[in-house]
Amino acid sequence: MDNVYSCFFSDMGFLNVAISLIIGISTLIMIRIFYVIYWSSKPRYSKPPGPLTTLIVLGSGGHTAEMLNLLAVMQMDRFKPRYYIAAATDDMSLQKARVLEDSLIKKAEVEVVGTSHFLQIYRSREVGQSYVTSVGTTLIALTHALWLMIKIRPQVILCNGPGTCIPLCVIAFFFKVLGIRWSSIFYVESIARVRRLSLSGLLLYKLRMVDQLFVQWPQLKSKYPRANYVGRLM
Repeated sequence: MDNVYSCFFSDMGFLNVAISLIIGISTLIMIRIFYVIYWSSKPRYSKPPGPLTTLIVLGSGGHTAEMLNLLAVMQMDRFKPRYYIAAATDDMSLQKARVLEDSLIKKAEVEVVGTSHFLQIYRSREVGQSYVTSVGTTLIALTHALWLMIKIRPQVILCNGPGTCIPLCVIAFFFKVLGIRWSSIFYVESIARVRRLSLSGLLLYKLRMVDQLFVQWPQLKSKYPRANYVGRLM
């Protein structure tokens, strides 16, 4: 009987220790998440840093055109090397990005090897794909996104709406929480979004994963107060 009681209390003691560890680790993770959320909205550098490894997410349709127009007025020498990422089925966006990079080379009259890279990422779900089969493709897409983020380790992420940016931004956020890499995420909402954010923008805004979210219409700033109104960029 004594052995039964001793085993029982031993098991209870182990269970209490396990529960205490789980609570302690969960508390530390929550503190770290709040820390990351707080500091993500603060200036990262006190003075202009050197060139920053930059990940640029492109999307089909108007997303790529808007992003390339934005890049055309930026000081591109401060953002290099540049990694352009588009969906695996979106060859046109990467072609347009190559045209932009070629124009930068001609303007500088010198080619810098390794300044720009062009990559593709699997989609979580194709248009018309069933939700059942999308479970498997979503897992594949997340694994691929994780591999790309480990490979690139960007300091800056620029995106403006395509769904392909979500797994990359989520992984970047958790990299911050785990102390692996601090990537500043900048999201520029499409000019076509006048009254409400896109699904991608809304997710990043509500989950507080984005460092800065920019909108191009004042009514969006009124509806989403943490957003930054910058006027029409196009």
